[in-house]
Amino acid sequence: MEHIKVGIIGMGRIGRLHLKNLSTKFHGVEVGAVMNPSQRGRDYAARYGVPNLSDNVDAMLDDPSIDVVLICSPSASHADYIIRAAERGKIIFCEKPIDMSLDRAKEVVAKIKEENAQMMVAFNRRFDPDFAKVQQAVSRGEIGTPLSLHIISRDPGPPSIDYLKESGGLFRDMAIHDFDMAQFIMGSKVNEVFATGGCLIDPEIGKIGDIDSSMVMLRFENGAIAVIEDSRKAVYGYDQRLEIFGTEGMLQIRNPYKTNVYRAYEKGTRSDVNLNFFMDRYEVSYMKEMEDFIDAIRHQRPLPIDGDQGIEAMVIAEAAYESLKANRPVKVEKFR
Repeated sequence: MEHIKVGIIGMGRIGRLHLKNLSTKFHGVEVGAVMNPSQRGRDYAARYGVPNLSDNVDAMLDDPSIDVVLICSPSASHADYIIRAAERGKIIFCEKPIDMSLDRAKEVVAKIKEENAQMMVAFNRRFDPDFAKVQQAVSRGEIGTPLSLHIISRDPGPPSIDYLKESGGLFRDMAIHDFDMAQFIMGSKVNEVFATGGCLIDPEIGKIGDIDSSMVMLRFENGAIAVIEDSRKAVYGYDQRLEIFGTEGMLQIRNPYKTNVYRAYEKGTRSDVNLNFFMDRYEVSYMKEMEDFIDAIRHQRPLPIDGDQGIEAMVIAEAAYESLKANRPVKVEKFR
């Protein structure tokens, strides 16, 4: 497929990012339609010359010239849009999660297979050059047999309470990226989860039944273990680090800074501050994610991350919630 025509559902910050990238950095790709309920979102798309703007998704899905649909709408709407797009024969790119409910997500993936449709679930961190390089090094055996993994994920500040009410909670909304990354790096599925956490930052988050700080231990089928630390607030900026330890060595990913200037004085040393948030930290990964998606379509290869892999991260999140509630380790298999 030399020329690919794309429709985008949703013009929030992720939809806008994908629109900008596809419109300015890809040859042979045209964004032919955008569906967004607000005029503001449609006005943004108009600035990139999108010809068909609507608040009705069927206008896009019924357009036979649209080959690919990007689902960048709020999480609760994903499942419905996936099914409707699959029934119309569209190739689907969906931001995580497939749905807020694990059972519903499984139904959606089954429907994708029934329709013989193609869907990629977007876990953009897999495409970050640092994380990808570590995964490749581990798979080549550079550190021998992996023994333990530590992932730190801290946001510079919590989202609004209105967002958190609809997010599905810390494990489904934030830590799900780390659950996916843990299996991606380790090259093994998780078979047991032990989660603990609490509301240590903002009491308002606790009032809606969520937590803002957590530690989750994962045990993998290959015997290795991981510890994942998540926090909704780090005063020094966006904190994304990883370390994997093996029998023959260790690999580590550190935070990038706003600049690489390092200062040394008589009284000490100083580096620049951390990046602000995920849109800065993972700018390259979003571009590489879309490049690999488009390239797979053009060369008729399997899409990089399928629905089953999207389900697997959700399975770990559900096990984490049961573990948190029961205060004990939980086997993951019961959720698969």
